[in-house]
Amino acid sequence: MAKVADVAQYILDKTGTIYTWKLQELVYYAQAWHLVWTDEPLFDDDIQAWRSGAVCPALHKKYNGSGEIATIDGGDSSRLTDEECEAVDAVLDAYGKFDGQDLINLTYTEKPWQDARIGLEEDEKGSQTISHAAMKTFYASYY
Repeated sequence: MAKVADVAQYILDKTGTIYTWKLQELVYYAQAWHLVWTDEPLFDDDIQAWRSGAVCPALHKKYNGSGEIATIDGGDSSRLTDEECEAVDAVLDAYGKFDGQDLINLTYTEKPWQDARIGLEEDEKGSQTISHAAMKTFYASYY
């Protein structure tokens, strides 16, 4: 199984330099769709429903405030299998044209993020994990 750093680096290898917000959302969608297509997570790290969208705390901890980013420390895209690369490529084809704010706004409208934020005010901080089951169930309904 790939690590989130490997997936993030693969995304950056494909997109070039992007804002961390966009990277966070693309990582989220890669995880969600990989779950739908393979019934397995792409990486082990949690994704949480923050007020700023779907966030992988492991990436946020290292790159918060970085703005644009071109490389991930310790990330190695060659660690992804062909199947994992195909899944991320499909996500980039579908979501890569959007900017970070567009992707965050999309996340806000979707049930996995909304359900993880139940009981929180709109601007309230939260660290509830978006479950794999919630991602798989929601996105599979579109597949």
